[in-house]
Amino acid sequence: QNYIIGAFKPACNISITFGDGKSRKPVPLKKENGQTVMVPLFQSQENIAGKISVEPVSGKKAEHNGIKVELLGQIEMYFDRGNFYDFTSLVRELDVPGEIYERKIYPFEFSTVEMPYETYNGVNVRLRYVLKITISRGYAGSIVEYQDFVVRNYTPPPSINNSIKMEVGIEDCLHIEFEYNKSKYHLKDVIIGKIYFLLVRIKIKNMDLEIRRRESTGSGANTHVETETLAKFELMDGAPVRGESIPIRLFLSPYELTPTYRNINNKFSVKYYLNLVLVDEEDRRYFKQQEITMFRLAETS
Repeated sequence: QNYIIGAFKPACNISITFGDGKSRKPVPLKKENGQTVMVPLFQSQENIAGKISVEPVSGKKAEHNGIKVELLGQIEMYFDRGNFYDFTSLVRELDVPGEIYERKIYPFEFSTVEMPYETYNGVNVRLRYVLKITISRGYAGSIVEYQDFVVRNYTPPPSINNSIKMEVGIEDCLHIEFEYNKSKYHLKDVIIGKIYFLLVRIKIKNMDLEIRRRESTGSGANTHVETETLAKFELMDGAPVRGESIPIRLFLSPYELTPTYRNINNKFSVKYYLNLVLVDEEDRRYFKQQEITMFRLAETS
């Protein structure tokens, strides 16, 4: 049966190398099959250039109706799997119809590419950037090869970054004030804050601070919202007394956070919240949630 298997083998091997691949930082990217691969990292307005090698298999000639490379930015919703929405689509024709007898190298370049959104792998949505090479062939079916890369965009620190001060209470039972040093944090930041107990008439067993990510996809009646708790940090174990103050120091770098994304291409949003949870001795839970803004600061090498 070998001849049947052979009939479906691709007629060419395709490989892609980025022009500055050696010097460009590689970052991990999780593929659909769960495997993690290392791919190059870019940011918006950079040039994406390199070489594509096309080599016919085992010395046979390969006929084709043209070769092209596309740079695609795509959003895929998991409830609409397999349907990609392209928000960026650039094409370079590499070759006119003809035959390839031996390995051919095609240089390509997309200059100052607008890549406004970051690569994102979420619960219900993913945003990806790929180079797609297509060798068009008539009856034999086209040969297509994909090369992923990752885009991250950096933001300068905000000029205004107010602290968060809030009071939370249950009438005549509990009254606390909490304060976080800022409302906007970069991904490697530290949340510093304090909790003051002004009135304590219920027996509190423990208190945690959680970081929650809320991803909303779709719109209107088709909105899907997923909330994940990314971090849980115990602030206190045991009962506080009136007048007590508890410090908060929560380092963000151990957690896999992304920036806050607001209405990306009218498809999805990602928001972050600090959630303060108090549990009393009867296992009743009291919580107060506060949105924070996350941003990506340029990494200094």
